[in-house]
Amino acid sequence: MLQKLLGVCLSIFLWSYAHAQETYTINGKVLDASTNKVISGATLSVANIYAVSADDGTFSLNGLQQGKHNLKITHLGYATATIPIDLFADKSDFIITLESEDVLLEEVELQSKKVDNSSVVSISASKEFLESNRENSLMQTLSKIPGVSTINIGSGQSKPIIRGLGFNRVSVVQNGVKHEAQQWGSDHGLEIDQYGIEHIEIIKGPASLMYGSDAIAGVVDIKPSAVPSKGFSGDVNLLAESNNDLFGISSGIASRKEHWFFRGRLTYRDYGDYKVPANTINYEGYVFDLYKNHLRNTAGKEANASASFGFISDRIKSETFISNVNAKNGFFANAHGLEVRTSDIDYDSSNRDIDLPYHTVNHFKIVNNTNIFFDTHTLTLDVGYQNNYREEHSEPVPHGYMPTPPNTTERIFNKNTYTLNVKDKLKALGNHLLSTGLQAELQNNNIGGWGFLIPAYERYTLGAFVYDQYEVNPNFHVLGGVRFDYGFMNTDAYYDWYPSTVNNPDGSTSYIYEQRAQNESLHFGNFSGSVGVNYQQEKTSYKFNIGKSFRMPLANELASDGVNYHMYRYEKGNINLDPEESYQFDFEVSHNFKNFSISASPFFNYFSNFIYLNPTSNYYETLQIYEYTQSEVIRYGGEMQVNTTLFDKLDLSASAEYVYSEQTSGPKKGFTIPFSPPLSGLFTARYEIANMLFLQQTTFSANFKVTATQKEIVPPEEITDGYQVLDLAMQAKINAFTNKNPLELRFKLNNVFNTKYFNHTSFYRLIDVPEAGRNISISLTQTF
Repeated sequence: MLQKLLGVCLSIFLWSYAHAQETYTINGKVLDASTNKVISGATLSVANIYAVSADDGTFSLNGLQQGKHNLKITHLGYATATIPIDLFADKSDFIITLESEDVLLEEVELQSKKVDNSSVVSISASKEFLESNRENSLMQTLSKIPGVSTINIGSGQSKPIIRGLGFNRVSVVQNGVKHEAQQWGSDHGLEIDQYGIEHIEIIKGPASLMYGSDAIAGVVDIKPSAVPSKGFSGDVNLLAESNNDLFGISSGIASRKEHWFFRGRLTYRDYGDYKVPANTINYEGYVFDLYKNHLRNTAGKEANASASFGFISDRIKSETFISNVNAKNGFFANAHGLEVRTSDIDYDSSNRDIDLPYHTVNHFKIVNNTNIFFDTHTLTLDVGYQNNYREEHSEPVPHGYMPTPPNTTERIFNKNTYTLNVKDKLKALGNHLLSTGLQAELQNNNIGGWGFLIPAYERYTLGAFVYDQYEVNPNFHVLGGVRFDYGFMNTDAYYDWYPSTVNNPDGSTSYIYEQRAQNESLHFGNFSGSVGVNYQQEKTSYKFNIGKSFRMPLANELASDGVNYHMYRYEKGNINLDPEESYQFDFEVSHNFKNFSISASPFFNYFSNFIYLNPTSNYYETLQIYEYTQSEVIRYGGEMQVNTTLFDKLDLSASAEYVYSEQTSGPKKGFTIPFSPPLSGLFTARYEIANMLFLQQTTFSANFKVTATQKEIVPPEEITDGYQVLDLAMQAKINAFTNKNPLELRFKLNNVFNTKYFNHTSFYRLIDVPEAGRNISISLTQTF
């Protein structure tokens, strides 16, 4: 009996061993999904075994072990396909079809040349970077890039700063059209949903030649997403954070059938007052206690919706984008003047309610991008309409001659923007790639509410440019262009809604409705241009660019005349301001070794007439008067970055950025300019583990930011101490539902040691409010 049992066991073992050593062969053919024609030269890979399809489209993969595998098929001009296979049965013949992307090749080629062969200093943020570094706002996410920082307004709003310049000096472009909101305000964020974005190009330095007036300091260009593959797909993203009790959800879908495709996304976020590592703050000589470290009244909520539909063929690609971003955010109560001392509002009753002061904003946008592909050139047409409606509410409190207002609506801004861009790229002039373009924009900004700061206005701009890229040889390119812009602005007259007392020379008293703004028509015109070279060696690349940019003054700089209670000051414009003119030299060199790379990008910048808000010694009803003025400014600095890979799994990187600014004329001669970021460095470590327990493709990362003390200030700014902050993160995938689409897990721990520090470029820095304390965030993303 024992011998029979051993014999059976031995037979089973030998059978199992024989089958374990058995190998399989996959045979098949690769076809075009649309034409059913064979595809030769396609690369197929599975389990480190490779094959290439023959002239008749057939292929053979030998020596595969039993089990489940993923077969990957790639070919230039076709979407990459990944097919799950189970090698257990006798089935071994496959017919594989690839979706053609030939219609996109010319567009992709042109974009690649612009990025790789351009002479301007630029950097691309991929979908992977955006997802792994996602913070509370898109601009905070991008602040991990050297040379990019933010002006933060609470926990959910921010605006970009590139090399120390922000507001309307940085142009934010989305789907080919410049995003137009009330970005001139220091307490106004950007209304852009950061979910669903796949690619952003950031240009550091003047870019007026291609992007127009407001790109005098740089560009954040949010590119359209790639055309979806045929079929139906989507994702669901859940987010939770501990510091402000945030909950967020974003879900998107995409569908394509032959030439037509569709995308849609819904996003909702709700959060409470965020916490800071401080118990009190000091503002205007008053000490305010913070209940349980909450920065009272900084709660908010957002509801965003977007959709796009498009058509693609051999000769045309057209997509229409429709989006609506809606938000309601509270302002830190103690930052809005000093009325909170006598307010009846119980700000500490809940950390989720949104009390006065607060703002609501709704940004509606519809844009169409159309590309027409000819044999030798590509014609691009962008048409857009935007409406930005913003209300600012605060307690109705009398000020000076102004009686108690009738409601809480302090200010209303209703801005309509119409945009038309036409661009042609011609490749038929030998080694020249010639681009010509025309850009037109119309803005209409109406105002309301009982508080006045800027007048209603209309603004028209028209720009034309020509840009040439000449290929001396494949590694050496010369680039240059010229542009002319013309614009004019009409401002409307405005009178106070209440009378003010005026003492006449004869001793009598009159009551008049003071005029804050006049009917004005202002005209501006200016040239911009640049010339540069791009030289590529085997492992080293060089970029050199010198250019001139300009920026037209804004309505607040020209005609503001009122109290800005968010900053507790009186702001007054200057109707005689000239357009800003900027001259800049940029240089970038980068070198790549086998597992090591290093790059440096210094710059020098000169403004002949920089516009800024200057505090004066004059007062209006106890409020200090700030006046817009101009001065010469010199700026220089740059970024440096080093990356290395150790043991094939550990990535280390270090970056540093520095900007020096000095006014060389005007009332603040010898001082810097407002919101100048200090010297800072970011050290990052990233370690990958293939599998750990039930986690797959696990990555651990740590970011350690070091910032120096900022002593270069301009009054009323104060010196900001340096700081060090550590952030930790983990990413992994879990086969929770399907192996093909694993669940993506992201865990982040920001400000690990709950460090109290101040960001010199933060909106709340002026009132002694530190940055947010420790925060744990968990994100789950399921694709399908």
